[in-house]
Amino acid sequence: MKILRFGLILIHLFIIVLLGGTVLNGYVSPKVFPYLNLLSLAFPVLMILNIILCVFWIFLWKKRALFFIAITLMIIMPIRRWVNWTEKVAEKPNLKIVTLNIKGGAIGGHKKIGEYLEKTNADIIFGQEYGSEFNVPNYPYQSDKYEIVALNSKTEIVKQGKIATTGNGNAFFADIKFNGKIIRVINVYLNPFSFDKQMVKPVEDLQKNKTKIKDIIKKLVPTFKIHQKEIVDIRKAIDDSPYPVILAGDFNSVPNSYEYYELGRGLKDAFAEVGRGSSTSFHDYKFPIRIDYIFTSKEIKPISYHVDRSVKLSDHFPVIAEFKID
Repeated sequence: MKILRFGLILIHLFIIVLLGGTVLNGYVSPKVFPYLNLLSLAFPVLMILNIILCVFWIFLWKKRALFFIAITLMIIMPIRRWVNWTEKVAEKPNLKIVTLNIKGGAIGGHKKIGEYLEKTNADIIFGQEYGSEFNVPNYPYQSDKYEIVALNSKTEIVKQGKIATTGNGNAFFADIKFNGKIIRVINVYLNPFSFDKQMVKPVEDLQKNKTKIKDIIKKLVPTFKIHQKEIVDIRKAIDDSPYPVILAGDFNSVPNSYEYYELGRGLKDAFAEVGRGSSTSFHDYKFPIRIDYIFTSKEIKPISYHVDRSVKLSDHFPVIAEFKID
């Protein structure tokens, strides 16, 4: 029994080290060591294992439980990017936005998607993978069509422009009049991994699963490096902005990844600020994945954040957030 417990202690320590390793994604780029970014994908599983082992030590009434709980509390912020529990903000918002990857209308159809987005009564609607159209009824201002990203706005777009990207991703900025001020909104769609669902589905044959894992890594690593190049230009549009920024869209990256840290640098993650429950926004796989985000400058105060799981208009759920701009 002692040998088993010692083995579990080593396993638990190893899991803690891996969880802590995700923090290094904020400092180590994919070009330097791309495999570190893989830890961010494993974060939910690692955290679940960590919690199970913490409960196990508590059940055995071992002092080491306090040590592992203390370590877990030290990485509470990375956890809150996946699951959060903030109190409701009492202030009244004056800006509402929605972001949704509509998958070209292939699942919900353009008409139903348009009707749903109109009913949200959002001030600004971000769309990714919009396909042939993205014109929501009763929204007088539409962005230019930047291949697969677009937006609809209730207030005037005074300036807009494409942000240079690499691969199959895309991004653009639009400076929009709102409440007597101008804010810069940036719609992002980072290069996709383009996984076939069968590729990530485990099978009974162990050898086939090993081959699948190798194939997945072969897709992940080059895409991480493409993302790094895309982020350089997106960061420039953020850093050079003379106005407060709202950055939203499909990042094709999970929390605690290199992409998350770099794009969110100096900005507030609306979910981490005011979100409640799970942040999972991509539902095509059974594995919990958050790849849709809304970040804001410090001048823009998040009031609420909601992933609408009541509709399945795409392989992504709509993300709806409200803000206060003085």
